Amino acid sequence: MEAIQSWVSEHKLTSVGALWASAVGASLAYSRAKSPLKPSLRLIHARMHAQALTLAVLSGAAAYHYYEQRSTEAQNNN
Repeated sequence: MEAIQSWVSEHKLTSVGALWASAVGASLAYSRAKSPLKPSLRLIHARMHAQALTLAVLSGAAAYHYYEQRSTEAQNNN
């Protein structure tokens, strides 16, 4: 688990991009199986779902970065 955290910490944008692409693919697959919409509308909905997930992940990454930086500063002050 620590190896994954260090890789994600070093490659933040790659991680967010991979998550976004995965979310688009998952949303397209789900909507294809469950929804009688046109392909263009399915793509729009998949993009919107992926953008919402990306915003949530970016918020989490910002909180993690803040926590990581704050704990590093606390260790350096001691």
